[in-house]
Amino acid sequence: MRDRATELAEPVAEILARVRRVIASAEPFDPARSTRRFTIGAPDAVSSVLLPPLLDQIRLLAPGIDIGIRQLLPRQGEPSPTTAWSDCVAELEARAMDVAVIPFDGLPARFTVDKLYEEDFVVATRAGHRFAGDPCLDAYCSVQHMVVSNNGDPNGFVDRVLAERGLSRRVALTVPNFMFGLAVLAQTDLISAYPRRFLAMYGGRFGVVGVDAPIRLGHFNINSIVPKVALMDAGLAWLVGLLKQSGNAARTGPA
Repeated sequence: MRDRATELAEPVAEILARVRRVIASAEPFDPARSTRRFTIGAPDAVSSVLLPPLLDQIRLLAPGIDIGIRQLLPRQGEPSPTTAWSDCVAELEARAMDVAVIPFDGLPARFTVDKLYEEDFVVATRAGHRFAGDPCLDAYCSVQHMVVSNNGDPNGFVDRVLAERGLSRRVALTVPNFMFGLAVLAQTDLISAYPRRFLAMYGGRFGVVGVDAPIRLGHFNINSIVPKVALMDAGLAWLVGLLKQSGNAARTGPA
């Protein structure tokens, strides 16, 4: 019991120190007059969906507030979401960003998790690609694939889904974000798993279309994640509320 108390002493002390810092620096928050900058971490396919309605609200309600976006992606090749997103959660706890918006909700009770919208994946291809005419599983495995990976690792969740059926694919290219990937897909015969809402919003600009996959590629809740102690900050609590409104707009928008 004594060893366990010693083990818990440091994290508890850090939480109490954060509470004291928040209380000591607390000031009335007026969004209309504030000039704060908030940092939101998210995959670009998520931030691109949420930013248009979020920035519209900020322009109307808080024109002096600035937003910074950090690109977040899971570790490639990890067998579980908990380990795949652990780096992002650690950065959030270190206050490298104010809010994380990621497709993960298996977090300890010290975090507040709010569902913003739901997302699933489709197969993205250039318009006129032969796969769109015959989107069967054999065709899916035989064409060359592009994977969005922040570290160049080609192994992702699609490979796990295929491996469960004894199948595999060739990943011919990795790119660092979804938006850049649209330009690549538009000019090549590569295909890629893409979030449905993101592709519906931006694919048409590049001549890239979405095709339902011949296998289920996953369904995710897109959640805002904040340490509970941080929500004592009235400004951050306001931002989380604004993100919820942006999530409502995403749910009613194109999908």
